[in-house]
Amino acid sequence: MKELSLLKPFLSRGQEFLGVEYPILCGAMTWVSEPKLVSAVCNAGGFGCLAGGNAPTDILKKQILELKSLTDKNFAVNLITIAPAYKDHLAMLAEVKVPYIVFAGSFPRENEIAAAKATGAKVMCFASTVSIAERMIRFGADALILEGSEAGGHIGHVSTTVLLQQVLYKFADQLPIFIAGGIATGKMMAHLLLMGAAGVQLGTRFVMTHESTVHPAFKDVFKRAKARDAISTPQYDSKLPVVAVRALRNKGTDEFGKLQLRLLKELEAGTIHRQAAQEEVEKFWVGALRRAAVDGDVENGSLMAGQSVGLVDEIMSVRDVIEELLTDAEDTLGVIKGRFN
Repeated sequence: MKELSLLKPFLSRGQEFLGVEYPILCGAMTWVSEPKLVSAVCNAGGFGCLAGGNAPTDILKKQILELKSLTDKNFAVNLITIAPAYKDHLAMLAEVKVPYIVFAGSFPRENEIAAAKATGAKVMCFASTVSIAERMIRFGADALILEGSEAGGHIGHVSTTVLLQQVLYKFADQLPIFIAGGIATGKMMAHLLLMGAAGVQLGTRFVMTHESTVHPAFKDVFKRAKARDAISTPQYDSKLPVVAVRALRNKGTDEFGKLQLRLLKELEAGTIHRQAAQEEVEKFWVGALRRAAVDGDVENGSLMAGQSVGLVDEIMSVRDVIEELLTDAEDTLGVIKGRFN
């Protein structure tokens, strides 16, 4: 790798906070960010986040121990606040110590952040609006992950570019802020670091690595997809709330749209109760991510992907991805420096 003389000072804050060589985070993706991928990112100098997801507590504990056997580098465990075993996950981490805990899904309570910090871990929280960022800082978060709606999976409704102006510029002096959502290149990484970011988080880009254990069919769909194919699940009427999830359009997303329209007609006709209709909506995607990512059912499963999928068309090693990001970031800073001459 080339010398990172221009980039080095912009990496220092994230390096210091995370205790890693490069503040490049691999986001916690359920069924994707498992010990093999996370350890590969850590061993290549980045920072991996193990996905807690809906895993039974004993399974998550085994994964943490496996991850510790694969790397001696720092990593995070991602806890989903709306997962059935969330409280058990948090309690388990008081026993099985990890260096960093990331809260996701919804937003943790102040006492939950305090409990996480009491284990000795540093706490990182997602922020998808300025008000949530303010609340997480007030509750004691050590760092924020600012995630725009371009990201894959469960998303907020505000774009990365707006959040940068609302949150990064306002709070970057108070605590480290890592940027996520729509990032796939070293060029973008360079500009975000110049803006004051402590580092970047990528998800979709790390799906497309040799170390990623997802089904080959899952990667093949990603390889062929365009940015516009990664859509947020539509909600046709507030009578039938739908959680926003960004995924590649397929037969499953089309069928989900038809389901909503049918249920709305039945609600209007009075042939179904609202609770029963809501249960049908929520049941539709149960197990769908596993069907796609693990089993390879890319027609009916959930193909969670960020819009950066349009920038990714090659499967590389984790180490090569990180090296490319750093090299391109260094070159970009050189171009920017030249413009001031």
